[in-house]
Amino acid sequence: MKQKIFRKRGKISIYQVLPRLFGNSNKTRRPHGTLEENGSGHLSDFNRKALLSIGELGCTHIWYTGVIEHATKSDFPGIGHDHGAIVKGEAGSPYAIKDYYDVAPALVDNVEMRQEEFDDLVIRTHEAGLGVIIDFVPNHVARQYRSDSRPSHVRDFGAGDDTTRAFSSKNNFYYLPFESLQLPAGQQHLELNDYYEYPAKATGNDSFTAAPSVNDWYETVKLNYGVDYLNGRQTHFEPIPNTWRKMVEILTFWASRGVDGFRCDMAEMVPPAFWQWAITQVKGSFPEIIFIAEVYRPALYHTYVDAGFDYLYDKVGLYDHLIGVLKGERSARSITKAWQALDDGLRSRMLNFMENHDEQRLASDFIVGEGVRALPAVVVSSLISTSPLLVYFGQELGERGMDEEGFSGRDGRTTIFDYWSLDSMISWAGKERDYTGKELSETQQALRERYQSILTFAIQRRSIVEGGFFDLMYANPNLPDSLYAFLRSAEGEVSLVVANFSDEVATADISIPEHAFEILHIPDDTVWRVEELFTAAKSVSTLEVGKSIRLVVPARGAVVNCYCRV
Repeated sequence: MKQKIFRKRGKISIYQVLPRLFGNSNKTRRPHGTLEENGSGHLSDFNRKALLSIGELGCTHIWYTGVIEHATKSDFPGIGHDHGAIVKGEAGSPYAIKDYYDVAPALVDNVEMRQEEFDDLVIRTHEAGLGVIIDFVPNHVARQYRSDSRPSHVRDFGAGDDTTRAFSSKNNFYYLPFESLQLPAGQQHLELNDYYEYPAKATGNDSFTAAPSVNDWYETVKLNYGVDYLNGRQTHFEPIPNTWRKMVEILTFWASRGVDGFRCDMAEMVPPAFWQWAITQVKGSFPEIIFIAEVYRPALYHTYVDAGFDYLYDKVGLYDHLIGVLKGERSARSITKAWQALDDGLRSRMLNFMENHDEQRLASDFIVGEGVRALPAVVVSSLISTSPLLVYFGQELGERGMDEEGFSGRDGRTTIFDYWSLDSMISWAGKERDYTGKELSETQQALRERYQSILTFAIQRRSIVEGGFFDLMYANPNLPDSLYAFLRSAEGEVSLVVANFSDEVATADISIPEHAFEILHIPDDTVWRVEELFTAAKSVSTLEVGKSIRLVVPARGAVVNCYCRV
């Protein structure tokens, strides 16, 4: 591998993207369409211009979703396809891994050169000044998992398992001895009714039955980390389970190829003891590598931070609160409760986002209908803390996610199961793939410019990157319930943020209490240069205890005043 050029510090900003859709310019879009019909994007679509444009948007890392080879109905030379009864959609789920050591063949120009094409992608990404994040899916694998790319010294998962035992700490899988797998009704189509699995393996979402339901992750099988789920979750971690060692081999394999971080799928379904051991092992060789945990239970947050994770999903806290405010189901004042639910040790460790592949698009009919109407939530999510932030590809263009692609119905999400393309991505790339956005609509261009302003401010301004936080709501009880206001401050710089979730322009008189000056070490009665983020309006002013600051906050917008010492 070429020596890394990527060197990023400070606040992290991640651009999540599904390569299968990103560069696909095929507009056939037949529901349930095959690869030949609907086409697929390739790793090569991330050319230098695309990568530089993502960096200019205000991102420091790219999370390439669905890079590792997963189960699919598509046939590829030397690889073949998976049985249709155990694949969701034509393309298949990126989270049903078929070979931990290989690259998804649909994403490359030359299947035989897929490993080299991934390595080239890593080099291009680093040369553009961006870090590379990929998924690590540790809890489950595709039902027909078989690695043909593993190193010669690595035994495949399940090789040597005692399939007569439901649980053994030496096994990689859990079994239903002497039972055949019975797929849910509707999956056994006439042409697919010959799928046979004996003995049946436990299903990935902890379903220990030979007959998983249609709502189970029936296309996957659960991996065994030494936890006997059928006997009170007894643990068998000594000696180190075979699955643990296999997983560290996989993490090290990708880290050695230049990957800068792992987003760990459903991390809370894997025992914390494994993570503590594995992360220590990997960081011993790659100390700067990032581990992000998909965790949804706040009671487990400290457990997974203590296990070594750098960042955790903030889904059930800040995200859920902001979505509720956007939809008019909560007061903007409730945002205070979201951050108060986290102690000081966690607030900087949460990954903030307003979209990802699991959630509905902000511009969908299920949330606010237009991307611009979600801007106050994006401002709050991006600027409220030193935590990293995430943008899902197309979010910055108002992608609506309202297509009915096939396996993924019209649910407000962009499909992860089907071959498809997005007009927003095609317009951004342009006919010459120069990623200048010349073919975007005026609305899309304006929205992307807003995102660029927010994201670049978030990763460049000292008050946001490393500054303290002060919630102004308690000191301003007369503010409308549609407004949320806070301060961020570092030495020599203060940012005042007021977001308006209403459809009406709001006039706000913001009072900064003496306590804020004390906590944030803001000098009183000092002259500051002031610049507003979105309008670039400049002025000179003071910040004084007891002196109100009058702001006119646009509907579904925000005012972000940055004060710098004169």
